[in-house]
Amino acid sequence: MKDITLVLLAAGNSTRFAQKVKKQWIYSDNKPLWLMVASEFECYDFAKIIIVSSHEEIKYMQNFADYVFVTGGDSRQESLKNALSEVATKYVIVSDVARCCIDHDMVSRVIEARELGDCIVPVLSISDTVYLGDTPINRDELKIIQTPQLSITNVLKDAISTNVEYTDESSSMVASGHRVHFVLGSHNAHKITSFNDIYKIPCLKPPVQKIMVGFGIDTHTFDETKTMVLGGVKIDCGFGLKAHSDGDAAIHAIIDALLGATGMGDIGEYFPDTDIVYKGADSKELLKSVVEKIYAFGFEINNIDITIVAQKPKITPHKLEMRKVLANLIGIGTQFVNIKATTSEDVGFVGRGEGLTVHAVSSLSYKNWSKN
Repeated sequence: MKDITLVLLAAGNSTRFAQKVKKQWIYSDNKPLWLMVASEFECYDFAKIIIVSSHEEIKYMQNFADYVFVTGGDSRQESLKNALSEVATKYVIVSDVARCCIDHDMVSRVIEARELGDCIVPVLSISDTVYLGDTPINRDELKIIQTPQLSITNVLKDAISTNVEYTDESSSMVASGHRVHFVLGSHNAHKITSFNDIYKIPCLKPPVQKIMVGFGIDTHTFDETKTMVLGGVKIDCGFGLKAHSDGDAAIHAIIDALLGATGMGDIGEYFPDTDIVYKGADSKELLKSVVEKIYAFGFEINNIDITIVAQKPKITPHKLEMRKVLANLIGIGTQFVNIKATTSEDVGFVGRGEGLTVHAVSSLSYKNWSKN
């Protein structure tokens, strides 16, 4: 299939899915949905497989597989335009990651018919009675359009070079006066739109029961001009932590532990201390944004355990409040946030009362959608 490039669209924001996790990141067995779909298409030996997603997701996706990744646009059509700039083959076959059960017989029908039209489209007929408003209409004239759809690349590029938004390739082709050829679709090619749709998808498997563990550490010296903030709690002790942000070493260590468990990098990649935007930043807001990403990428946070190593200030009087604040930020029960405090027995810069260190451990698992 060296004359065909595959484009998989996965740049949607999953608004209608209405979950913390984006649908392209729900796990089937040990793979996120987008990777499961791409892997299924590898047997066709296409010239290139292009994954279209958001810039932030692409950074993470590149850890999983060696495909070509393209940043999507504000609409499906804009995303497709971006992808087509990377296509040099005569034909391009386009599918949505949300249509995740790959019926290989259907795909073969689409590919084998590529010389019969400018756009080859799998379709299903409708067996139910259909109304348009209050008027029944002839169901024999109706078709349910599916993907993947195969097009002549240059013709498709021309068809979507317009400000008119189309919901699929065939619509733009018809509007441009090009030939559309229909082949039999598949009842297994159901598309995930809402969360309940995943229970109609026969190829999805429950995620593997795997525990990911991450470790984080952060160290700061004291600064008498700053206010002490630790674990999201202000401590009145006459000094704070020297840092670009508010210096909350506990939250910084937790962020690194969470990012470590997911393989998403470290805190400096997301909130560099060279960026003026984060000068004096509230670390609670940084943690919330990281937690949101972690849930969106298909994980659940099981627990957090931190150890604060400090000669001063006294931590024990504030531990319960810290646990409550952190649990609320992370979205887990207070009992799953543990805080330990110790000293360094007067050893080193911590023992001399010049600063403190926080160690954090996190455990995560894949969101088990099969329980819902």
